[in-house]
Amino acid sequence: MRDHEPAPGRPGRRLTTKETAEALGVKPETVYAYVSRRLLSSRREPGGRASTFDAKEVEALARRNRREAAAVPGSGGDLSVRTRITLIDKDRYYFRGVDATELATRHSYEEVAEWLWTGRLTPGVTLTAPEATVEVARHAVNALPEHTSPTDRLRVAAIAAAAEDPLRFDLSEEAVLSTARVLIPTLVAALPPARLTHKDGGPLSHRLWARLTGRPADEASLRVLDTALALLADHDLAASTLAVRVAASARAHAYAAVSAGLGVLEGPLHGASSGLAHRLLLDVLDQGTAVPVIADELRAGRRIPGLGHRLYVGEDPRARVLFSLLEQVPRAEPALLAARDIVATTARHTPLHANVDLALAVFTASCGMPATAGETIFAVARTAGWIAHALEEYGERPMRMRPIGQYVGPRPPQPLPE
Repeated sequence: MRDHEPAPGRPGRRLTTKETAEALGVKPETVYAYVSRRLLSSRREPGGRASTFDAKEVEALARRNRREAAAVPGSGGDLSVRTRITLIDKDRYYFRGVDATELATRHSYEEVAEWLWTGRLTPGVTLTAPEATVEVARHAVNALPEHTSPTDRLRVAAIAAAAEDPLRFDLSEEAVLSTARVLIPTLVAALPPARLTHKDGGPLSHRLWARLTGRPADEASLRVLDTALALLADHDLAASTLAVRVAASARAHAYAAVSAGLGVLEGPLHGASSGLAHRLLLDVLDQGTAVPVIADELRAGRRIPGLGHRLYVGEDPRARVLFSLLEQVPRAEPALLAARDIVATTARHTPLHANVDLALAVFTASCGMPATAGETIFAVARTAGWIAHALEEYGERPMRMRPIGQYVGPRPPQPLPE
């Protein structure tokens, strides 16, 4: 669910020359040039002829190459974005310097959101919206066709809430924080309820549950949902977050910045990834084994959803936390076993860890939610991070997000077309 590509390997694994070249995006000859320049070390396994390479060392070089490529003047990569919000480092990630997984397991989504926005924890905080704003957003969302995607509903709700707010162009920190505290609960309240009887009070996760499934909630499942929201609140400069910062750089108001993020989120390689994993999981549950399902995916040339992440060589820490909590949900056991089968079966082809998309799929499938539920959870959760990044960007020089295009078309002057 995010900007992810499979990591080159897992800790301790040795990569072949071909795998190393693919991970670095170079030719095999270049890999050996790296060895001669002592940028990589290689060794031959006992009884083998070919050289192998340490996965961690390869990933470190890949990161270095990406940083150097980004630093080329005029490439657009000089848009280095300094941020105090999220750090991803060595298969862990941190919100304002604090381990994000620990925050998410010990504090509610609303408390984590306040931490991202202000750097202060506010125990017991809840996010509520004025009834007038909610009604405007609901009216706009209810006018959409029945088949409208959750992300489109959320985008329309954000636009409607903006139209209701005469102070939306006030970009002071206090005003933007006020917008954030109203917008997120409005997004949830504007979604059609899955159950006829629901309450709009209490923690946000409780309100969101009633929009995702008609099944009654239990404490263990609600805890998974709340923790998932907190874990997904931010993840550094993912594609949608960069779009938010570009909008904020142009001094778009917070509603518009969030709308920009929602537009990017809908891509199959970002927010919609969990839906693909959800459907894959249901196929495995239906077949009783992952083997034919994985075979069909690979035969069709498709990447297996829910596996690997470009920022984590090892396990996605968000998936690790959610899988641990899902083990405490009895009805999740079949989906958990199916997820493990997917990982084990795919490991025969390429060893990759489960990512947060697969963990979300286990949750949504086992709770009777539609395939789009993971996308909804992701969008609501990430709105907190988008607001944090918008706040940060409002403090920077306006219009700084302006890369220089590298023109590769025909050189002028060209004759006028006839």
